[in-house]
Amino acid sequence: MRGHNRPDPSTTTSGETTGATCPYCDSTNTVREHPKGPSLCRSMHYCNECEQPFEAFG
Repeated sequence: MRGHNRPDPSTTTSGETTGATCPYCDSTNTVREHPKGPSLCRSMHYCNECEQPFEAFG
């Protein structure tokens, strides 16, 4: 029985859902669309100002 009680690390985040800085327009009017991206240290965000999706690292 391995790891049945451990949480999935790919869904663990800092809890931050807003405020990531957009790399296109430097706005912080952003929302996190999904807690994980292509790797464990990246998450998918969307900028409400320039309407661009982007990845945030952290």
